[in-house]
Amino acid sequence: MKLLVATAKTQGARENDFAHCVEGELLWVAPPCGDGESSPDSRCGCGRAFGGLSSHRGTTTALVADLPDFTFSDYADALRASLAAQGWPPEAAEDVATDLLALAAEWEVGTVLERRDDWFAERLMSGG
Repeated sequence: MKLLVATAKTQGARENDFAHCVEGELLWVAPPCGDGESSPDSRCGCGRAFGGLSSHRGTTTALVADLPDFTFSDYADALRASLAAQGWPPEAAEDVATDLLALAAEWEVGTVLERRDDWFAERLMSGG
């Protein structure tokens, strides 16, 4: 199963990058606040961040990883627990899991992604 996990790869490509998640931690995409929605470069950073399911922290880079032993049920359970702990509606977990799996499915394993509100793009390595 292809999922998004936290990575430090390509951190620093944008001046306002941050990586406060645990490397390899499962991620989700939280809806941005008003400031984040008006500009992904807002001070809060929520419009450019992926959220860690365990740390409840943010990162501006996500790695598409293959976790072959992980099931949809495992993923929905992890999301449900994280959403509940963060004050989001836990009953949304299966819909969120479906959306995140669809997003990850669009990319090759090993691709690093960045977010700009509702837009996702490959973060290319600089320098070679």
